[in-house]
Parts: sequence; structure tokens; C-alpha cells
Amino acid sequence: MPLSSYSTVVAIALLFSFTSSAHTQENFVQCLNNYPHNINATSISKVLYNQTNSSYSSILDFSIKNLRFSNVSSKPLVIVTPLVVSHIQATIICSQRHGMQIRTRSGGHDYEALSYVAKAPFVVIDLINLGEIKVEMENNTAWVPAGASIGELYYRISEKSTTLGFPAGVCPTVGTGGHFSGGGYGFLMHKFGLAADNVIDAHIVDVNGNLLDREAMGEDLFWAIRGGGGASFGVIVAWKVKLVPVPSTVTVFYVPRTLEQNATEIIHKWQLVANKLDNGLMIRVNLERVNSSQNGKPTVVATFESMYLGGVDQLIPLMQKSFPELGLVREDCTEMSWIDSVVYMSQFTNGKSDYVRDPIPDVGLKGLWPLFYEDEAQGAVIQFTPYGGKMYEISESEIPFPHRSGNIFHIHYLVRWREEGEEAKQKYINWIRRAYKYMEPFVSKSPRAAYLNYRDLDIGVNNNNGNTSYSQASIWGLKYFKNNFNRLARVKSMVDPLNFFRNEQSIPPLKSKGLNMQVENLGAVNVFIK
Repeated sequence: MPLSSYSTVVAIALLFSFTSSAHTQENFVQCLNNYPHNINATSISKVLYNQTNSSYSSILDFSIKNLRFSNVSSKPLVIVTPLVVSHIQATIICSQRHGMQIRTRSGGHDYEALSYVAKAPFVVIDLINLGEIKVEMENNTAWVPAGASIGELYYRISEKSTTLGFPAGVCPTVGTGGHFSGGGYGFLMHKFGLAADNVIDAHIVDVNGNLLDREAMGEDLFWAIRGGGGASFGVIVAWKVKLVPVPSTVTVFYVPRTLEQNATEIIHKWQLVANKLDNGLMIRVNLERVNSSQNGKPTVVATFESMYLGGVDQLIPLMQKSFPELGLVREDCTEMSWIDSVVYMSQFTNGKSDYVRDPIPDVGLKGLWPLFYEDEAQGAVIQFTPYGGKMYEISESEIPFPHRSGNIFHIHYLVRWREEGEEAKQKYINWIRRAYKYMEPFVSKSPRAAYLNYRDLDIGVNNNNGNTSYSQASIWGLKYFKNNFNRLARVKSMVDPLNFFRNEQSIPPLKSKGLNMQVENLGAVNVFIK
């Protein structure tokens, strides 16, 4: 078939759904089986799971970390768990040919389930089988497949060195594919910035089925996938990251202070100093409801948790000078290795996000406390994570993640519950929406900023048909990316002009162009890596 005819077929497939899902699925699977894989590649049929396959449900549910999406009716027609790159290439090409969308899943922590839920016929590329990490000690780097988790990366680093680490998050089961492509912050960000700031190369399969490295994809696309969300531009296969030096001994502490122990006043002082502390010291605050030890009634506790790159003998004088109000003593502190501190700090979270540019006054904090006394707040946490250090040194346009200088701290709102059913879900989600609404006067404005890795469809969505204007998408896009949103849309126009890689909050192209397919019919495996 001529190239121009093939492009027309793809365009039609992107605009109109097929009348029969079963017919679409059958043709799609046949297309996958006919794709010319590498000679030594495992047959793709061994990593295909349709809805009649006995393993389908277990494969789908395995990586669903947010259980409110475990019983949704919108499920993929097919799940592909690729073992080799050609499995990904085949899925991209055949999905376009047969009118199916793609969702790419790395760790499954997506707060809005955009990595495994869609409203149109779709296939999930689950990268769980792509997880072999290669740590290269000779140049202090590592190649990290997008299917590997943060915890696996930390473990592989610790196998090779006690004095190397990586600045990413604290939840070990989060996948590196999404975490790195959205930014990725953790306890090392004051010293070394975000995970995305420390990515030096990447492999991505684009809309044409080509496997590209940094040189082949060009600096614009490489810029976009480090903080702009990889799912808008292709399928991230692997990241090359630079490892960072950490001391053989770090110090951690958890110090709780209730309202009866002057938590409000201590938080106020924390806001004034947290972003100015030594770059090796980060202290974040978790706010949650507990029962008072004095009278057994509910109260709010602020837990100050920290990881310091050094020993307790250096930490105590720093705290006495910069933050004596906390009253930290040696007995609160524990020395350990960096890898042990990662395990110590691990937790699982989900919710909304905000950024604070001016300290929240005491009256603002006191107005927040009553929300924690509501029944829905028994599993709620509001977390303050300070900025400063390296985060202030990097330009807002260096990568798409723009939330740098000017921010004192980041707020993460989350709530957990065990009750089942739609009524319970709405009850708890409404609590977090009320907390978010209450905080509006105290956080960033024009726009009210948000963090991409804490997906929030409440701040705006694209049209279901994929035809979303730049102006409409800006409603949510400027909140995530600020002035970087326009450049992201221009990159999208260059690499995916017909908007094949799309979801409710994917980057839209500025305008459509003819699709320059590199693969005619089923084509060949194209690799542009030097």
C-alpha cells in the first residue's frame, strides 16, 4: 500500500471508532502476530492477554495501586507485557491501524488511572517485564528500564556502592517510567534536584514505531519527556541517569508535635526556615488526625520527618542554630546508611497538590484544623515538602517542570479509606476537595499550580475525541507547566501531529499535520541509537 494511503487509513482510525470491539480486537491481535519482530525475539503471542485469557484479570489488577479504580467498567481490550522493544513497536503500529488508543503503565500509581483506564477501545502496554537495571560504576551512571520501580533502582545501586544514591521519591513501588517523566522529588532534592534533572539519556519509541535515543530524538523531545510526561510523546523504554554521591552515614528523625504541644507555632517557624536550611538537610511535615494522649479526643499532629546527609553530631548544632523551636535531641535521631533511610521513609500516597509562595499565617493553619475532625479525615494526611537548595538554582525552563524559585514548599493532599462503593468514594473525595478549596487563599495564584505526578482531573480535561485546542488544554496545562506549556505543545506538533498518544490530560499539538509514517504496511524494526 502506498505511504500516502497508509497515512489516510491511520488518520481515519484516529478519528472514528470501530463498530465492533470484538472485530477490532481480533484484527489488532492478528496485526501484532504478523509484525516482523527480531529473529531472536519471544513471540508476542506469549505476552498478549485479552479479556477471555485466564490471566487477564491478575495481570490487570497486579499494578493497580489505587483501588478506587479496580472495579471500573472501562477495561483494556488487550494487555501487552513486552519483553523486547519490537513488542512495543508492534503495539503502537497496530493500535493506530485498528483504531485503538494506548495506555502505558509503569508502576500503576497514577492517581487518575490514566495509565490503565480509557473511554475509547484501548490497549495497555504494561512495562512490568522491562526491569533489568544496569549500574555502571566506571562512570557513576545507570540504565533504568521504564518498568523498573524506584525501590529496585535504589537496591541495585546499593549492591554496587554504599556512597552512591539517586534523587527520586520515597515510595519504592512507584515506576520510574512515570515518576521520572513527571519530575520526581524526594529527600535528596535540596542537594541534587529532581530525578528528571539527573536524566542524561533515554530510549523512546515514537508514533512511527522508531526506537530513539537522545541524539536521534533531538534535544526538543529529550527536553519534553523530562518533566512533561512521557505518555504524550511516545513510550519510554529506558532512562540513563547519573548517580549522586551520598555519605556512608545519614541521619533520620521523626518528631511529632500535637496542637497541644504548640504545633501551629512550630509549623509557622518551619515555613520561615525550611527552604533556607543546609542543602544536606530536608525536613517535611505531615499533618494528620490522632487521639490526644491528654484526653483521648481527636487532635492534629504535625510530624516533622527528615533525612540529613551526615551524622547526628553535625545535625544537632545545625538544628539548634536554625530551628531550635522543634526541640530536636539526639534521642530523636537515628544514624544509618542511605539505602536504609530509603526503607525507613517509605510510604504510599495519593491525592491533590499545591505550591506555597508566602507563609500561611497562623489563622490560616488554625482554620484548617477543624477539617481534620470530620469523620472522613481519619485516613487523611496533608504533607508539606520544602523547596530550596538546588531547586532554586535550576531555571524554570531547564526542563518542563517549572516549580522552582519562589516556592517555599509543596503541599500534597491525600486521603485513604477502606469502605467500598461509590457513595463512600464520593464522600472521601469530597473531603479532599473541601480541604483543597479551603487552602485556595494561601497558595499560588494565576495560575494555581499543580504537580503533574499528582494527576488531578478536577483542574481541567481534554475532549474525549482528541480534538482539544491549545487554549482549552491551557486551563490545566498552565497549572502543571506554566510558561513551558507552549513549548511542550510545539514539541508535540513535531513528533505526534495527529495526537495519537493522548489521554484526558495529554499535551495537544498546536496544529495537525500529515503523519509521516516510517513503517509501510507492517514495515521493519527501526532503531536510531548510536
